[in-house]
Amino acid sequence: MNDYQINICHLYPDLLNLYGDTGNIICMKSRLERRGIKCEVTGLSVGDKLNAADFDLFFIGGGQDFEQDALLKDADQNKKADIRAAIDDEKVFLCICGGYQIMGQYYRTWDGKQLDFMGLIDFYTEGHEKRMIGNYMFECDALIALDNAAEIKADDLIVGFENHSGQTFLGEGIKPIGKVLSGYGNNEKAEYEGMHYKNVFGAYCHGPMLPKNPRFCDLLLQTALDRKYGRGTVALTELDDTLENNAHNYMVNRLSK
Repeated sequence: MNDYQINICHLYPDLLNLYGDTGNIICMKSRLERRGIKCEVTGLSVGDKLNAADFDLFFIGGGQDFEQDALLKDADQNKKADIRAAIDDEKVFLCICGGYQIMGQYYRTWDGKQLDFMGLIDFYTEGHEKRMIGNYMFECDALIALDNAAEIKADDLIVGFENHSGQTFLGEGIKPIGKVLSGYGNNEKAEYEGMHYKNVFGAYCHGPMLPKNPRFCDLLLQTALDRKYGRGTVALTELDDTLENNAHNYMVNRLSK
Protein backbone atom coordinates (compact mmCIF):
# COMPACT_ATOMS: atom_id res chain seq x y z
CA MET A 1 0.00 0.00 0.00
CA ASN A 2 1.39 3.42 -0.97
CA ASP A 3 0.61 6.89 0.38
CA TYR A 4 -1.89 7.80 -2.32
CA GLN A 5 -5.57 8.00 -1.38
CA ILE A 6 -8.85 8.91 -3.05
CA ASN A 7 -11.72 10.09 -0.87
CA ILE A 8 -15.16 9.39 -2.34
CA CYS A 9 -18.34 11.18 -1.30
CA HIS A 10 -21.47 9.07 -1.82
CA LEU A 11 -24.38 11.51 -1.78
CA TYR A 12 -27.77 10.24 -0.53
CA PRO A 13 -26.86 6.52 -0.49
CA ASP A 14 -30.03 5.66 1.42
CA LEU A 15 -32.35 7.43 -1.06
CA LEU A 16 -30.65 7.08 -4.42
CA ASN A 17 -29.72 3.45 -5.06
CA LEU A 18 -31.86 1.94 -7.80
CA TYR A 19 -30.73 -1.12 -9.77
CA GLY A 20 -27.59 -1.67 -7.73
CA ASP A 21 -26.07 1.76 -8.29
CA THR A 22 -24.02 1.35 -5.09
CA GLY A 23 -22.09 -1.26 -7.07
CA ASN A 24 -20.30 1.68 -8.69
CA ILE A 25 -18.85 2.63 -5.30
CA ILE A 26 -17.78 -0.98 -4.65
CA CYS A 27 -16.16 -1.12 -8.08
CA MET A 28 -14.19 2.12 -7.70
CA LYS A 29 -12.98 1.21 -4.22
CA SER A 30 -11.94 -2.27 -5.34
CA ARG A 31 -10.06 -1.07 -8.41
CA LEU A 32 -8.13 1.45 -6.33
CA GLU A 33 -7.27 -0.92 -3.48
CA ARG A 34 -6.20 -3.71 -5.81
CA ARG A 35 -3.56 -1.25 -7.04
CA GLY A 36 -2.41 -0.35 -3.55
CA ILE A 37 -4.20 3.02 -3.50
CA LYS A 38 -6.20 3.80 -0.37
CA CYS A 39 -9.86 4.66 -0.73
CA GLU A 40 -12.22 6.06 1.88
CA VAL A 41 -15.95 6.30 1.17
CA THR A 42 -18.22 8.66 3.12
CA GLY A 43 -21.99 8.64 2.75
CA LEU A 44 -23.83 11.92 3.24
CA SER A 45 -27.64 12.12 3.31
CA VAL A 46 -30.38 14.52 4.38
CA GLY A 47 -29.20 16.76 7.21
CA ASP A 48 -25.48 16.14 6.66
CA LYS A 49 -23.25 19.06 5.78
CA LEU A 50 -20.89 18.73 2.84
CA ASN A 51 -17.35 20.07 2.81
CA ALA A 52 -16.26 19.54 -0.79
CA ALA A 53 -12.60 20.10 0.08
CA ASP A 54 -12.60 16.76 1.90
CA PHE A 55 -13.32 14.74 -1.25
CA ASP A 56 -11.77 13.91 -4.61
CA LEU A 57 -14.64 12.10 -6.31
CA PHE A 58 -18.42 12.33 -5.90
CA PHE A 59 -21.10 9.78 -6.72
CA ILE A 60 -24.88 10.31 -6.89
CA GLY A 61 -27.08 7.33 -7.75
CA GLY A 62 -30.55 6.98 -9.19
CA GLY A 63 -33.90 7.13 -7.43
CA GLN A 64 -37.60 7.41 -8.04
CA ASP A 65 -38.89 10.42 -9.95
CA PHE A 66 -38.16 13.35 -7.71
CA GLU A 67 -41.08 13.60 -5.33
CA GLN A 68 -38.60 13.74 -2.44
CA ASP A 69 -39.10 17.36 -1.41
CA ALA A 70 -36.89 16.76 1.61
CA LEU A 71 -33.98 15.71 -0.60
CA LEU A 72 -34.31 18.73 -2.87
CA LYS A 73 -34.58 21.10 0.08
CA ASP A 74 -31.56 19.54 1.74
CA ALA A 75 -29.48 19.68 -1.44
CA ASP A 76 -30.28 23.36 -1.83
CA GLN A 77 -29.59 24.28 1.79
CA ASN A 78 -26.73 21.98 2.79
CA LYS A 79 -24.82 20.89 -0.31
CA LYS A 80 -25.43 23.01 -3.41
CA ALA A 81 -22.74 25.63 -2.78
CA ASP A 82 -20.10 23.01 -2.07
CA ILE A 83 -21.09 20.92 -5.08
CA ARG A 84 -20.78 24.01 -7.27
CA ALA A 85 -17.34 24.71 -5.79
CA ALA A 86 -16.25 21.12 -6.45
CA ILE A 87 -17.44 21.30 -10.08
CA ASP A 88 -15.58 24.59 -10.60
CA ASP A 89 -12.50 22.98 -9.01
CA GLU A 90 -12.76 20.22 -11.64
CA LYS A 91 -13.31 17.41 -9.19
CA VAL A 92 -14.79 14.22 -10.61
CA PHE A 93 -18.51 13.40 -10.46
CA LEU A 94 -20.45 10.38 -11.65
CA CYS A 95 -24.20 11.00 -11.53
CA ILE A 96 -26.69 8.30 -12.49
CA CYS A 97 -30.31 8.77 -13.61
CA GLY A 98 -32.05 10.79 -10.87
CA GLY A 99 -28.62 11.89 -9.63
CA TYR A 100 -27.89 13.08 -13.16
CA GLN A 101 -31.19 14.95 -13.46
CA ILE A 102 -30.83 16.78 -10.14
CA MET A 103 -27.66 18.53 -11.37
CA GLY A 104 -29.70 20.29 -14.07
CA GLN A 105 -32.12 23.19 -14.07
CA TYR A 106 -35.47 21.52 -13.49
CA TYR A 107 -37.71 18.51 -14.02
CA ARG A 108 -41.12 19.21 -15.55
CA THR A 109 -43.54 16.29 -15.09
CA TRP A 110 -45.71 15.09 -17.96
CA ASP A 111 -48.74 16.76 -16.32
CA GLY A 112 -47.00 20.15 -16.08
CA LYS A 113 -45.62 20.32 -12.52
CA GLN A 114 -42.13 21.81 -12.43
CA LEU A 115 -39.57 20.86 -9.80
CA ASP A 116 -36.58 23.16 -9.63
CA PHE A 117 -33.33 21.25 -9.28
CA MET A 118 -29.88 22.47 -8.27
CA GLY A 119 -29.31 24.27 -11.59
CA LEU A 120 -25.57 23.67 -11.56
CA ILE A 121 -25.28 22.63 -15.20
CA ASP A 122 -27.24 23.85 -18.22
CA PHE A 123 -29.69 21.08 -19.04
CA TYR A 124 -33.27 20.20 -18.09
CA THR A 125 -35.56 17.17 -18.01
CA GLU A 126 -39.17 16.75 -19.06
CA GLY A 127 -41.30 13.83 -17.94
CA HIS A 128 -43.28 11.75 -20.44
CA GLU A 129 -45.87 9.05 -20.01
CA LYS A 130 -43.76 6.62 -22.03
CA ARG A 131 -40.90 4.92 -20.23
CA MET A 132 -37.59 4.32 -21.95
CA ILE A 133 -36.48 1.01 -20.56
CA GLY A 134 -34.11 -1.81 -21.41
CA ASN A 135 -30.48 -2.73 -21.94
CA TYR A 136 -28.68 -0.20 -24.09
CA MET A 137 -25.31 0.70 -25.56
CA PHE A 138 -23.56 3.90 -26.55
CA GLU A 139 -20.22 4.86 -28.06
CA CYS A 140 -18.25 7.39 -26.09
CA ASP A 141 -14.51 7.28 -26.75
CA ALA A 142 -14.16 10.08 -29.28
CA LEU A 143 -16.33 12.50 -27.30
CA ILE A 144 -14.61 12.11 -23.94
CA ALA A 145 -10.94 11.53 -24.68
CA LEU A 146 -10.52 14.83 -26.55
CA ASP A 147 -11.11 16.94 -23.43
CA ASN A 148 -10.12 14.70 -20.57
CA ALA A 149 -6.73 15.20 -18.99
CA ALA A 150 -6.36 11.56 -18.04
CA GLU A 151 -4.09 9.56 -20.34
CA ILE A 152 -6.56 6.74 -20.59
CA LYS A 153 -9.45 6.09 -22.91
CA ALA A 154 -12.94 5.16 -21.88
CA ASP A 155 -14.46 2.05 -23.39
CA ASP A 156 -15.36 2.62 -27.01
CA LEU A 157 -18.72 1.06 -26.16
CA ILE A 158 -20.56 1.51 -22.87
CA VAL A 159 -23.27 -0.98 -21.92
CA GLY A 160 -25.90 -0.66 -19.22
CA PHE A 161 -29.59 -0.62 -18.34
CA GLU A 162 -31.87 2.41 -18.62
CA ASN A 163 -35.30 2.93 -17.08
CA HIS A 164 -36.58 6.50 -17.14
CA SER A 165 -39.60 8.48 -18.24
CA GLY A 166 -37.73 11.77 -18.05
CA GLN A 167 -36.24 13.05 -21.29
CA THR A 168 -33.17 15.22 -20.87
CA PHE A 169 -32.16 18.10 -23.14
CA LEU A 170 -28.65 19.59 -23.00
CA GLY A 171 -27.96 23.30 -23.12
CA GLU A 172 -25.55 24.94 -25.54
CA GLY A 173 -21.96 23.92 -24.88
CA ILE A 174 -22.86 20.89 -22.76
CA LYS A 175 -21.62 17.70 -24.38
CA PRO A 176 -23.16 14.24 -24.20
CA ILE A 177 -21.04 11.27 -23.14
CA GLY A 178 -21.69 9.38 -26.33
CA LYS A 179 -23.84 8.39 -29.28
CA VAL A 180 -26.56 5.79 -28.68
CA LEU A 181 -26.20 2.64 -30.77
CA SER A 182 -28.97 0.63 -29.13
CA GLY A 183 -31.72 1.96 -26.84
CA TYR A 184 -32.82 5.53 -26.10
CA GLY A 185 -30.37 7.64 -24.09
CA ASN A 186 -31.19 11.23 -23.13
CA ASN A 187 -34.40 11.42 -25.15
CA GLU A 188 -36.18 9.84 -28.07
CA LYS A 189 -34.89 12.30 -30.67
CA ALA A 190 -31.33 13.31 -29.81
CA GLU A 191 -29.65 9.90 -30.29
CA TYR A 192 -27.12 10.82 -27.62
CA GLU A 193 -26.63 9.71 -24.03
CA GLY A 194 -25.58 11.49 -20.91
CA MET A 195 -23.79 14.73 -20.09
CA HIS A 196 -20.12 15.69 -19.81
CA TYR A 197 -19.17 19.06 -18.33
CA LYS A 198 -15.66 19.68 -16.95
CA ASN A 199 -15.12 16.48 -14.93
CA VAL A 200 -18.82 15.84 -14.29
CA PHE A 201 -20.34 12.81 -16.01
CA GLY A 202 -24.06 12.14 -15.95
CA ALA A 203 -25.82 9.13 -17.50
CA TYR A 204 -28.96 7.01 -17.29
CA CYS A 205 -26.73 3.94 -17.08
CA HIS A 206 -27.82 1.58 -14.30
CA GLY A 207 -26.63 -1.96 -14.02
CA PRO A 208 -24.47 -0.82 -12.16
CA MET A 209 -22.50 1.03 -14.82
CA LEU A 210 -18.85 0.66 -13.81
CA PRO A 211 -18.28 -3.09 -13.23
CA LYS A 212 -19.24 -3.87 -16.84
CA ASN A 213 -17.24 -0.91 -18.19
CA PRO A 214 -13.89 -1.08 -16.38
CA ARG A 215 -12.01 1.33 -18.64
CA PHE A 216 -14.62 4.01 -18.06
CA CYS A 217 -14.22 3.40 -14.32
CA ASP A 218 -10.45 3.81 -14.67
CA LEU A 219 -10.93 7.04 -16.61
CA LEU A 220 -12.80 8.48 -13.62
CA LEU A 221 -10.20 7.22 -11.15
CA GLN A 222 -7.22 8.39 -13.20
CA THR A 223 -8.78 11.82 -13.66
CA ALA A 224 -9.31 12.11 -9.89
CA LEU A 225 -5.70 11.06 -9.23
CA ASP A 226 -4.35 13.49 -11.83
CA ARG A 227 -6.33 16.34 -10.37
CA LYS A 228 -5.21 15.59 -6.79
CA TYR A 229 -1.55 14.67 -7.29
CA GLY A 230 -0.67 16.12 -10.68
CA ARG A 231 -0.80 14.54 -14.08
CA GLY A 232 1.70 11.72 -14.50
CA THR A 233 2.35 11.30 -10.76
CA VAL A 234 0.16 8.23 -10.26
CA ALA A 235 -0.45 5.81 -13.12
CA LEU A 236 -3.04 3.08 -12.74
CA THR A 237 -1.48 -0.33 -13.27
CA GLU A 238 -3.25 -2.93 -15.38
CA LEU A 239 -5.64 -5.35 -13.68
CA ASP A 240 -6.89 -8.73 -14.73
CA ASP A 241 -10.26 -7.69 -16.13
CA THR A 242 -11.21 -11.03 -17.63
CA LEU A 243 -14.54 -11.26 -15.80
CA GLU A 244 -15.39 -7.61 -16.38
CA ASN A 245 -14.55 -7.80 -20.08
CA ASN A 246 -16.53 -11.02 -20.49
CA ALA A 247 -19.61 -9.30 -19.02
CA HIS A 248 -19.01 -6.23 -21.18
CA ASN A 249 -18.47 -8.17 -24.40
CA TYR A 250 -21.48 -10.40 -23.79
CA MET A 251 -23.76 -7.36 -23.66
CA VAL A 252 -22.06 -5.73 -26.68
CA ASN A 253 -22.65 -8.86 -28.71
CA ARG A 254 -26.23 -9.17 -27.50
CA LEU A 255 -27.07 -5.54 -28.31
CA SER A 256 -25.28 -5.60 -31.66
CA LYS A 257 -27.59 -8.26 -33.11
